[in-house]
Amino acid sequence: MSTPPPVRPAVRVTVGQLRVSDDHDANREVVRRAFDTARRARADVLVLPEYASGFDPRGTGPEHVEPLDGPFVSLLRERAAADGVAVLAGTTLPGADPERAVNAVVAVAADGALAGVYRKVHLYDAFGHRESERLEPGPADAPPLTLDVAGVRLGVLTCYDLRFPESARRVVDAGAEVLVVPAAWAAGPLKAEHWRTLATARAIENTAVVVAVGQAGRGVTGRSLVVGPDGVVGLELGEEPELRTVDLDPEALRGVRESNPSLANRRYRVVPAV
Repeated sequence: MSTPPPVRPAVRVTVGQLRVSDDHDANREVVRRAFDTARRARADVLVLPEYASGFDPRGTGPEHVEPLDGPFVSLLRERAAADGVAVLAGTTLPGADPERAVNAVVAVAADGALAGVYRKVHLYDAFGHRESERLEPGPADAPPLTLDVAGVRLGVLTCYDLRFPESARRVVDAGAEVLVVPAAWAAGPLKAEHWRTLATARAIENTAVVVAVGQAGRGVTGRSLVVGPDGVVGLELGEEPELRTVDLDPEALRGVRESNPSLANRRYRVVPAV
């Protein structure tokens, strides 16, 4: 008689739908309060939106860069270690060209170690926006950013990447069971509908949980989502700043992947275009 696999505990995630300004000092204070909430909730991981260190809805670029040893990432590392809470957060790093910045997500483990950096591959040159005028794209063939939290592997996309199913599939190929999508999803006609539909599609086609965390405020949609691997939306926020904590059930994820083995049945692989 075979021994059943051990039951994995739930992973507790605090969703930080923050309003972010161009004032970096003020934004760090908002992040401190988000950590306070995550600590009180006994969360395993805090997820903050894209551009959480500093944001301008007209376009965020080199004027907002901070290095990895700058005040924003240093705060994330200090608070993660002090609170025992891992964190994924968007920031803006210096580019190779001083006239360009890098839109990035940093992963910090619960011991404060910098676990990795994802540099956004798909720049938002759509719907009248031109991120490529201010930003450098990350390399398409860079290893996916993943972070193991409480026995569950989280993988990272950023905002516009959500429109590209290959990005999500590549992260899932790296073992991700949860897709984390920090975003500053631009507002506009049908944009909130696209956000919800795409997050749900990425969950269903990858039999993965999707934690899509948007910014609140002027020019962005908010409406953060947590979608189960069966496509059921378990959490959906409105347009205002809000912090909510949810438990992700690894056993439910395992059950969906057993009943719907689409990842095992597929016959194509993702190859980065470089």
